[in-house]
Amino acid sequence: MNRNRYFSILIIIVALSMSVMSCGDRPVKKKPVITVSIQPQKFFLEKIVGDKIDVKCLLANGGNPESYEPSLSHLMNLEESEAYFKIGYIGFESAIIERVRNGNPDLKIYDNSEGVDLLVGTHGSCCEEHNHGHSHENEVDPHTWSSVKNAKIIVDNMYRTVVELDPNNEKYYTKNYKRFEAELDSIDNVIATMLAEKKGVAFVVWHPSLSYFARDYGLVQVSIGSEGKEASVQQMQSQLDEANAHNAGVFFIQRDFDSRQASSVCEQIGAEIVAINPLSYEWDKEMMILADALSGK
Repeated sequence: MNRNRYFSILIIIVALSMSVMSCGDRPVKKKPVITVSIQPQKFFLEKIVGDKIDVKCLLANGGNPESYEPSLSHLMNLEESEAYFKIGYIGFESAIIERVRNGNPDLKIYDNSEGVDLLVGTHGSCCEEHNHGHSHENEVDPHTWSSVKNAKIIVDNMYRTVVELDPNNEKYYTKNYKRFEAELDSIDNVIATMLAEKKGVAFVVWHPSLSYFARDYGLVQVSIGSEGKEASVQQMQSQLDEANAHNAGVFFIQRDFDSRQASSVCEQIGAEIVAINPLSYEWDKEMMILADALSGK
């Protein structure tokens, strides 16, 4: 190889190396992060924000909110987040907020259930008095997302907040929001049609997580357990009597709250066991599982 050619190749190699180093020095723009509490929230929010925002979730799919303890990575995600979207009234949320305030005192916190017509005292039946105030947190039924009508309020809260946090992408968020709003209307209409002739029909659950769903469609929820605990024999018999009085035909079992008493319950009321996961990311599919089971389809 002659000397001129050697130097030409050397110059090219140096230039390429400098180019690579220059690219490596460029800061990579990270997506803003919003952290939510539960998987249905993650499903809702990702429908709106698409690829513009990185949505982190504290509770893993299939996790138990009653025994949840945040990992170090969860706390770090919260400290690096633009905002925290709580669902409201879930016990671990208050503890999380208190802990993360030390690392990110400026963290913006939003209650996605703001404006929802809250239920209280729903551990037995869905037909309790509504509470339009916020009363004590431990009296409020926290399962606000188990209702399509509530989901529309939650999603609207999310939409208005992300536009406030990221106004540059308002048109993108608005388009996604309107599309998802139409999907929610469709789901609600389909379920209402399926259950139109089921008003007053009862269903049994282990953990009382479907109070808002029952309220929406005029159903009666009878819970055998409460807050993950098994009921006493006397309490269970009272609830079984109520289920039989209403001819309850479906027994919804949450996978995380299953019990040895489940088979005994079904024998006494002759109900069909249907497995559900109200905390699933696939929220829309869970809503249809409920409707299908209750409609008899």
